[in-house]
Amino acid sequence: MENKRVATLTLDDGRSIELPIVSGTLGPDVIDIHNLGKLGVFTYDPAFFSTASCTSAITFIDGDAGLLYYRGYPIEQLAAQSDFLEVCYLLLNGQLPDAGQKASFKKKVTSHTMVHDQMAKFFNGFRRDAHPMAVMVGVVGALSAFYHDSLDINNPEHRDLSAMRLLGKVPTIAAMAYKYHAGFPFIYPKNKFSYVENFMYMMFATPAEEYVPNPKLVRALERIFILHADHEQNASTSTVRLAGSSGANPFACIASGIAALWGPAHGGANEAALNMLEEIGDVSRVAEYVQGVKDKKYRLMGFGHRVYKNMDPRAAVMRETCYEVLQELGLENDKLFKLAMELEQIALHDPYFIERKLYPNVDFYSGIVLRALGIPTNMFTVIFAVGRTIGWISQWNEMMADSDRKIGRPRQLYLGADRRDYIPVEQR
Repeated sequence: MENKRVATLTLDDGRSIELPIVSGTLGPDVIDIHNLGKLGVFTYDPAFFSTASCTSAITFIDGDAGLLYYRGYPIEQLAAQSDFLEVCYLLLNGQLPDAGQKASFKKKVTSHTMVHDQMAKFFNGFRRDAHPMAVMVGVVGALSAFYHDSLDINNPEHRDLSAMRLLGKVPTIAAMAYKYHAGFPFIYPKNKFSYVENFMYMMFATPAEEYVPNPKLVRALERIFILHADHEQNASTSTVRLAGSSGANPFACIASGIAALWGPAHGGANEAALNMLEEIGDVSRVAEYVQGVKDKKYRLMGFGHRVYKNMDPRAAVMRETCYEVLQELGLENDKLFKLAMELEQIALHDPYFIERKLYPNVDFYSGIVLRALGIPTNMFTVIFAVGRTIGWISQWNEMMADSDRKIGRPRQLYLGADRRDYIPVEQR
């Protein structure tokens, strides 16, 4: 029989408790502290830096080694060899599909690409200059007002149907948000296209002329979706799980994830990196800007990562994609890309950045790629949301299937006023 591993916590008053040490498949051990309340104390861990809030079998990250696995598969292999819907199937079901399963899954998703015709009227309630993410939060959340037949979260068939609807409809809503903001008519989906082709068709086609998706550009956007499909318990995913723990319907939960993603510290990093490159403006100013970063005058956007203390494994894939897109579009001499390469080389060889492990991350390159594809900066986070929807759904579905599910209820360290008695206003 395997020995039980424990950590013993002893308080200064002599009381102690044994806390089980639990090992996962990969990654560091964790100390199970859920019985700590029996001593009348709790842990204090701002932003949950050192706290596992759940168990999960979906995504594994080793930030020190620069690893990212979806269901055990390295992200580099999936980005090079898989397509987005196959990755969606993998995240949802735990295994890569065979040919029949893949065809069936694609048919299920594409049968839900249309949105209810009345939803088109929602857009007229937004100002034309409304940020597309504001539109996304409102319209995705409103899906629950139309699809009452799949809101029983305890029914696996309802959860599956909601998942297919979200996967099918979020790209359509995202494209509609873009068209509405730009003042163009909505373009309805064509299911003869692949998932990513269909999205690009809805984004860029017009009634005036035929649109033919460029396979190399489609592949570039497909890689962006794959690279952003899931990323463990980040802010938006944790938000989806916390909302879902209350029993909220899946459409509301995904809308909450979109809202969390909208924050510039989360989903806006590629836009910030692109803005930084435009601020630098020219290769001749790179050295000056780098010195400004060292002197704390400027912030270096698109380098370093909250989790990765080594090279972001997604960055190498995105760098290669960046070259392919710019070559396909004849933009090899694009000033921002040249500027980015110069900045990258300095950061990779300068001791200041090496010591601080400020390696290029996926956002450093993805902004350039999205810009080259003709996607405006206010749509960058929307593109992120389209790709991340499958991760949110998979994480939510995993939590719903957990027999030990409980409503989330973080504790706090109270630093407010002690008890005090009310004083009538005329005596104050």
